[in-house]
Amino acid sequence: MRKKLNYYLLLALIICFILVLTGCSKASKNVSKEKNVVEEQIEEPKEKVDIIDINSKTRPLAVMINNTPVAVKVQNGLGKAYIVYEIPTEFSTSRLMALFKDVEDTKIGTIRSSRHNFLDFAYESDAIYVAYGWSHYAEDDLRGHVIDYIQGIEGEANMWRENPEGLAYEHTVYTTTNQLFNYAKNNKKYNLESDNTILLNYNVGDVDLSDREGVRTANKVTIPYGSVTTVFAYNEETKEYSRIVNGVQATDYFSKDKHTTKNIIVEKVGYNVMDDGYYWNLHTVGSGEGYYITNGKAVPIKWSKANRKAKTKYTYLDGTEIEVSDGRTYIEVQVSNLSTSIE
Repeated sequence: MRKKLNYYLLLALIICFILVLTGCSKASKNVSKEKNVVEEQIEEPKEKVDIIDINSKTRPLAVMINNTPVAVKVQNGLGKAYIVYEIPTEFSTSRLMALFKDVEDTKIGTIRSSRHNFLDFAYESDAIYVAYGWSHYAEDDLRGHVIDYIQGIEGEANMWRENPEGLAYEHTVYTTTNQLFNYAKNNKKYNLESDNTILLNYNVGDVDLSDREGVRTANKVTIPYGSVTTVFAYNEETKEYSRIVNGVQATDYFSKDKHTTKNIIVEKVGYNVMDDGYYWNLHTVGSGEGYYITNGKAVPIKWSKANRKAKTKYTYLDGTEIEVSDGRTYIEVQVSNLSTSIE
């Protein structure tokens, strides 16, 4: 009788043990499921800007890009630049300076000659300045070693000529970002790192200008330079602006990437003609007015630059520094006697 009782007692203990294990397993699965649900509901916060690595110390390249009307169609590489300046030159034309930083090898061109005022903007990002040719004012600056530079006209960086559209000789020079970086490092012995490469105050998301002073709708922005008129047309789906030059969508010639931008900064400047009676001198040092445009809105801003090598500061009317949306920025430097149209 005692043996039977011991047998039933042992059996009962085994059954209880199995039940306890089953319950714990179910509870564990339920906790795991609840944890997964919670994790799915909590999105990982975005902690970095996509357009560039703001913690990178890589010095950017600042490359002079042809913007003569006939040569706009053979531009290439602008789709990989993170900042592009459009700056007036003599005879009411404009030229581009594109900044490249930590990018895959990119074919860029066509490369054109330098102007001394472009150096003022290259300083701001501690960039290595790249051109093919120069005005004599820019040549004096560059030969005086005011900035690290690569000059194609002196046979540097293995630039080459390519003419798929049968254009004039001056519209045919190309190079690549890798060739430029390698030449800067191995031939020029430049330091390729700096703590002073970030110009703008980036927001990891989209900047909302709706409550800013002077805000207005900006679905179409027209910026005339004389022989060139640049238009930025807003796309509500992509939340970017397409770059249109003299009525034609601008596109990288070889990659076929359409030129788009997230941000537009218009910087209005005065100018005078230099003492040779030919080249322009833009008043880039001092202060002035302009606009900041993103996500279909525009607001008036102020700009200031303490000296030639200082960074330009862009502020809202209340004096706080502007934040730019995460994406490419076109900085449109326009002389004060021409008007920017915002619709």
